[in-house]
Amino acid sequence: MNEDSPFSDDAPAGLLTLPETERERLGEALQALLATGSINGLDPKHTALYHWCRQYLDWLREIAAISGLDVAILHEERLVQAIPVTASLRLRLRQDATLVWLALWYAADVRWRDEGMDQAFLSVAELNDLIQDQLLPDATGPMPRGSLRDILRQASRFNLIRFEAAEPFEESGIEVLPAIRRIIPFRDLAAWTETAAAFDRESADTAESTTPEEDES
Repeated sequence: MNEDSPFSDDAPAGLLTLPETERERLGEALQALLATGSINGLDPKHTALYHWCRQYLDWLREIAAISGLDVAILHEERLVQAIPVTASLRLRLRQDATLVWLALWYAADVRWRDEGMDQAFLSVAELNDLIQDQLLPDATGPMPRGSLRDILRQASRFNLIRFEAAEPFEESGIEVLPAIRRIIPFRDLAAWTETAAAFDRESADTAESTTPEEDES
């Protein structure tokens, strides 16, 4: 054994022995997964990194596991996706964002499974209608544009949708990507309906608790 080395000569080769250039690439991939949850190979800025991840997937999975992430490569979508297995890394969405993501999942599931489509497209207007008709039928109106725009942009950063903003905003286009199935892994539509009903009850309770009491004088 080399007296100057803290490792034995028969230590297994691994991340510690990677060349500097590969360590830098591995760090870049891990940082991208921690920041946005995925690496999109269809994005010209990330194409080279996506192919590197495919070639060195074992390295990426090893360091991701240490960081509390489970990594999968979705070949058809050219996407590297990370799912947190550690609670501290899980995204904590606001209620309105969770509601929108539920609606996106539902819209895509109907198109993929019920209608047999390969892609799932809808407009912001259709998304608003879906939320009010299916999730919150007692809602007083559509979600504020600014909030919905921010939520959709966040979903786009995580490569769950492709979002094309337009004017008027209601005509903006959305393509829901299959990666959403791993982020929101419902077994079937019944599981979605159960969650949606819980949101409906919670919304009704909130509305009741915030309604001013009538003046009895």
